Amino acid sequence: MDKCQLHGAFSWCELLTTDTEAAKHFYGKLFNWTLEPAPIPDMEYNLVKYGGEHMGGIMKIPAHCEGTPPHWGVYVTVDDVDATAELAVKMGGKVCLPPHDIPQVGRFCVLQDPQGAMLSVITYLSKTD
Repeated sequence: MDKCQLHGAFSWCELLTTDTEAAKHFYGKLFNWTLEPAPIPDMEYNLVKYGGEHMGGIMKIPAHCEGTPPHWGVYVTVDDVDATAELAVKMGGKVCLPPHDIPQVGRFCVLQDPQGAMLSVITYLSKTD
C-alpha cells in the first residue's frame, strides 16, 4: 500500500484560487510542475504532477466559499471520514464541510481544530471499489 494511503498520512495538497490560469502559470514555472485537466464533469480541476506522480490540484474557489482568500489546503488520509469527523467534534473541533463523496476518488470533509486551523481528511476508495 502507498504510504500516502495510510491513516494519518498527508496525501494531497490543493490550491483554491480566484484565477486558475495565473496560478497554473506561476506554480508550473516556479516548481516545474506539470498541470493537466482532470476529467471531472461540470468542474475545472487541474491535477498537479511532479516526477510523474499526481500530488495535488488547483481549482477555482467554489461558490459556497466565496469571499475566502486564495489558499493551499492539505488532506490527511483516514480509515473512516465519518468517524474522524465525529471524533474531531468530541475533541473540541468543528466540521466545516460535512463528509461527502468524490466520485471515483473517495469520501472527504473539512475540519477545524480547536485553535482554528483547518484541514481536510479523506478516505480513498480501494483500487477494487
